[in-house]
Amino acid sequence: MVLPDPATYLLFLSAAVALILAPGPDTLFVLSQGVQSRGLGVRAALGVAVGVLFHTALAALGLAAVYRTVPAAADAVRLLGGAYLALLGAATLRNAGERAVGDSEPENRAAGATATGGFRRGFLVNAANPQVALFFLALLPGFIEGPDRTLGMAVLGGTYAVLTAGYLAAVATAADAAASLVGARSTRVLLDRVAGAVLIGLGAWVVLG
Repeated sequence: MVLPDPATYLLFLSAAVALILAPGPDTLFVLSQGVQSRGLGVRAALGVAVGVLFHTALAALGLAAVYRTVPAAADAVRLLGGAYLALLGAATLRNAGERAVGDSEPENRAAGATATGGFRRGFLVNAANPQVALFFLALLPGFIEGPDRTLGMAVLGGTYAVLTAGYLAAVATAADAAASLVGARSTRVLLDRVAGAVLIGLGAWVVLG
């Protein structure tokens, strides 16, 4: 069977929703971007979703198995991903300090944001986590029967990506709304500094594995 039957697909949807709602690095990353601005957070959410598609392709084509058979490759990607998160955190802390002296364009300054910056960072944060690839390699085949599972895995991975984008975009919007309720500039700067600390902590967590 190339595609899952309706009952199996509904079972996958239930599992996917439960997994997506569980707090993890992607959620914390988008939250840290959302408190800076809604646009930055939503773009980060979309980047994470495209990262999910990237890992789906690796799993469907069998390339994700390299992480399992060559642990050094997984370690290298994990270290690079952790270092990238730490650099983002440091940049966020630095720009939060600049905002304190009168930055009037926080979305353009925070963490070096550009029109595509949030999207790019979201993608790299997800794509540079080999644990996601191994997770998909273990999860998706269980919902597909038959020797040729590529199309079915693509459908399930695409579904997971759409659900991820919707949920994380809502997280970003809620984070921005909560931050907008805070009127004091000093408090907004504090939120940015907390976001930077979260990113550095995530980087350390990824590196330590």
